[in-house]
Amino acid sequence: MIVLFDSGPLGILTNPKGSPVTLECQNWVESLLLKGYRMILPEIADYEVRRELLRANKLAGIRRLDDCKSHLLEYLPITTPVILKAAQLWAESRQAGIPTADPKELDGDVILAAQGLLVGEGGEAVVIATTNVKHLSRFVDAREWQNIE
Repeated sequence: MIVLFDSGPLGILTNPKGSPVTLECQNWVESLLLKGYRMILPEIADYEVRRELLRANKLAGIRRLDDCKSHLLEYLPITTPVILKAAQLWAESRQAGIPTADPKELDGDVILAAQGLLVGEGGEAVVIATTNVKHLSRFVDAREWQNIE
């Protein structure tokens, strides 16, 4: 099983305040790693979380994000095939009348969905850990992070 992190759960996981939900998320990640799941940090999710941490000057959060990126989660960069797949998904969703974002937005969800679809081409099941199932569910098997066991 492969689990890709969307920005919502990634923000929870990297929150340095140690709230109950942060601790629950950390325990959840550790339990899945022990089961042999591949836990992946897509570059688009890193971008979405990092830009807000930088804007708010939250240095502890940036350090936690960097730590997850280098020690806990496998990092998945955005590549040309990802962008090409994302463009295809974006166009198909618009043609079907089900856009996921304003036409002028970059639409990070479609980039994340493209990464999920491409990483799953090897035959492994892919789940996107998200707090926003609505936008991603039309592309891949998206569930809220607390429901994956």
